[in-house]
Amino acid sequence: MKFRTPLIPATLVRRYKRFLADVVLDDGGEITCAVPNTGSMMGLHDPGMRVWLSTSDNPKRKYAHTLEIVEADGTMVGVNTGLPNRITEEAIRAGMIADLADYAQMRREQKYGQRSRIDILLDDPARGRAYVEVKNVHLMRTPQLAEFPDTATARGARHLDELAAMVDAGHRAMMVYLVQRGDCDAFRLCRDLDPVYTAAFDRAAARGVEAVAIQCQISEKEIIPARTIPIVT
Repeated sequence: MKFRTPLIPATLVRRYKRFLADVVLDDGGEITCAVPNTGSMMGLHDPGMRVWLSTSDNPKRKYAHTLEIVEADGTMVGVNTGLPNRITEEAIRAGMIADLADYAQMRREQKYGQRSRIDILLDDPARGRAYVEVKNVHLMRTPQLAEFPDTATARGARHLDELAAMVDAGHRAMMVYLVQRGDCDAFRLCRDLDPVYTAAFDRAAARGVEAVAIQCQISEKEIIPARTIPIVT
């Protein structure tokens, strides 16, 4: 996935109200930008961190700039949770995830379950349906080990139970953990930060929900899916 326009470098002043951040541009100007991330962004919101912003020309937006990348631990980390579905779609089309590229049709944001939308729905006359849920991963507490979630997510736990219900109904279901940082060689669940989510993951896995972790290469020009990495317990 290439960014539509070149990203703008800046320095983080503070993140606040979850969806906002103040930054200082390289020319000394201070602006407020949107932060498209509902998580805690643990380790990624310290004042003084180097960040990169995209710019929108939409006149209806209150804030023209969006926080896309934070530099942490010597690497670029993608924090925009609006991008993983698109990046995962690229990974599927490139044949990186099992045999998902072989399905005839791919659609995004389709209603399913009781009150949810699946991130990616694959459909094929011969193979049936595959439900793919995508989670953005940017937490690293142990060197080279990506983790999710970085805060409690009741919604994420519900999604796992609904994926398991799709398997029970005869469909295929998969969790994709998209690691938006290039310094991790493996992925694991944060059992200490959210035991409810990880218990839901264990239930879903026992009922046949698949899981895969994909690591991305990140620069100020693009974020691309690079390789699958092992999921460890």
